Amino acid sequence: MTRDDPVKHLFLWPAFLVVLAVAIFPLIYSLANSFMSLRLVPPIPARFVGTSNYADLLSNPRFWQTVRTTSLIAFVSVALQFMIGFGIALALAKRVKGVEFFRVTFLMPMLVAPVAVALVARQLLNPTMGPLNELATFFGFPNLPYLTEAKWALGSLIAVEIWQWTPFVILLLLAGLQGLPDDVYEAAELENASPWQQFWGITFPMMLPISAAVIFIRIVESFKIIDTVFVMTGGGPGIATETLTLFAYQEGFKKFNLGYTSALSFLFLAVVLILSLVYLALLKPWLEKYK
Repeated sequence: MTRDDPVKHLFLWPAFLVVLAVAIFPLIYSLANSFMSLRLVPPIPARFVGTSNYADLLSNPRFWQTVRTTSLIAFVSVALQFMIGFGIALALAKRVKGVEFFRVTFLMPMLVAPVAVALVARQLLNPTMGPLNELATFFGFPNLPYLTEAKWALGSLIAVEIWQWTPFVILLLLAGLQGLPDDVYEAAELENASPWQQFWGITFPMMLPISAAVIFIRIVESFKIIDTVFVMTGGGPGIATETLTLFAYQEGFKKFNLGYTSALSFLFLAVVLILSLVYLALLKPWLEKYK
């Protein structure tokens, strides 16, 4: 069969149309539901309400609270993941003694299911029986409210996110560092450039494209956080740690308010899309500068 043979379409199009239908139909169905008043329990017939679901959400303080909480967890955790990950990737790229052992060790947290990580973290940070508070009590310090006070609970969630997903950052940045040309550094050494000057003048600019991609991926993924929050805090205390996805879960799977939940999902998509566009717009001049 030649490259221009029309028979190839008989094999490609059926599979393409099936994948398209599987991907597009739920999206269209969910969009239609977002303009309806639709509840499964108690069962209420679908009723067209226009943009009322969106208006209710935008005027709901709980929605904006979840946007702020999700943004805080995402931006703080990703910023620290990048800084810690970049530092470890630089160390591993130097081929230090035992580097293979450290590579495997640093990547292990990423391979564990988030629910399992959250369960272990909840036990470690238990305010009464957790090993950390027991150790603190042993040395005469008071118990810390890791999961029962808003600021401590947010900090605990961010710490768990950093522990689990920094390996992802290390993996990609290490691959980028190993692909940098050696001749540039040899020329810098001939000019007596210090390691600090080499980092800011060579390494960081050359790593900017992959760094931007890593940060973008992690921000988008962090906005979808639900499992860690659900297991560790359940969104509490109160709604202090409730994220957008957990809010959608509460509305959809506990209140069975499908119309409201569909509208929430599309507003969530809009929030992520707007933040992504702003991020890419701010980054564009720097990427062009170091192209």
